[in-house]
Amino acid sequence: METSLRIFENNRNVYLRFLESYTLDQLNTIPKGFSNNIIWNIGHIIVTHQILVYKLAGLPLLVSKEMEETYVNGTFPSGKTTQNEVDALKELLITAVKKTKEDFDNYTIFKNYQPYTTKSTGFTIGNAEDAITFNNFHEGVHFGIMLQIRKFI
Repeated sequence: METSLRIFENNRNVYLRFLESYTLDQLNTIPKGFSNNIIWNIGHIIVTHQILVYKLAGLPLLVSKEMEETYVNGTFPSGKTTQNEVDALKELLITAVKKTKEDFDNYTIFKNYQPYTTKSTGFTIGNAEDAITFNNFHEGVHFGIMLQIRKFI
C-alpha cells in the first residue's frame, strides 16, 4: 500500500506542475478534436478519487457537491473555469493526498466499503486499497490526455 500511496502523491505533484505551467486561458482551452481541457481533467481526477475511495466507503468527501457534479464522469467542461476554482483544485490536489495517507493509517474507517465495477474497464474495486490502485491507473490515463492537449494550446 505504501507504494500505491507514493505513486498517488507523485501523480498529484505532476498535476500541480501542470497547473503552475499554464495560464487560465490555456487551462480552459478545449482544442479541436478534444471534448475536454486540462483543468477539467484535473478536476475530474480529484473528484474521481473522492468517489472511489471515500464515497464508496460511505465517508464524507473533501469536494463540494457542486464540484462533484461539475467533474464527475460524463460531464464536460464549460471552458469558463475561474482562477478561484483553479486555486481550489490546486489546494485539493495536495490536501487530498495528506488526508488519504492519514486515513489509510486508520484503515478501519473504510470497513463499509461497497464494491464497485467500473464502467470503463469492467474492473471490480473491492476495497479502499483496490480503489487507490485503480485510481492511480485512472490518473495515468488522464495524464496521457493532458499531454496530448498541451500540444494544441
